[in-house]
Amino acid sequence: MKEITKETIEKTLTALRKNQMQAYYCATKEEAKAKVAELLQKGDTVTHGGSVTLAQCDIPSLLRNGNYTYLDRSQEGLTREQIEEIYRKAFFSDVYLTSSNAITENGMLFNVDGNANRVAALLFGPKSVIVVAGINKIVADLDEAFDRLRTIASPKNTQRLNCQTYCAKTGECISCKNPDSQLGDGCFSEQRICCSYTVCSFQRKKDRIKVILVGEELGY
Repeated sequence: MKEITKETIEKTLTALRKNQMQAYYCATKEEAKAKVAELLQKGDTVTHGGSVTLAQCDIPSLLRNGNYTYLDRSQEGLTREQIEEIYRKAFFSDVYLTSSNAITENGMLFNVDGNANRVAALLFGPKSVIVVAGINKIVADLDEAFDRLRTIASPKNTQRLNCQTYCAKTGECISCKNPDSQLGDGCFSEQRICCSYTVCSFQRKKDRIKVILVGEELGY
């Protein structure tokens, strides 16, 4: 992880707010969990995408405490059809939680998804979206966000999910071999996880997206 200065964090928070997203800084994952609880209302219907960051912050246990209607995709015994039904119900939730693959210093969220359920809910549907991200996700610009995806986020996540992809085996996207590669280039594996790319910049619906930057290295 490159050194992230206080000035860089403040610049990123200011830019997120300028793009009409709420933005907070929490020094630790414990503080981040408390901030999430503060942003939730008792009785909210809540759910989330797959996220190492949320697990590291112990967010699922918060959602299971009985104060919320939790659409839990990780329940034991769920069939693929039941999981996909939760994906669809997520669009009608009060709050959707996720992390981000990268956050630029000028206040943009860069995300890539395989099934697209996570990025779809980020863009539209849930009344409120809470993004929790470690400061290791902060990048200078979209070019650096793309590089981060190809060399860190995708390889580590495909390895975690036991996907049979080029990046899982080599530690970097196959597009890294081509100096002229463009956004969207990659392998043709059926288990590829970088299928749908989104960038969130200025938001029409002010404060729908809330970003919590955590002063630790979290997730991929």
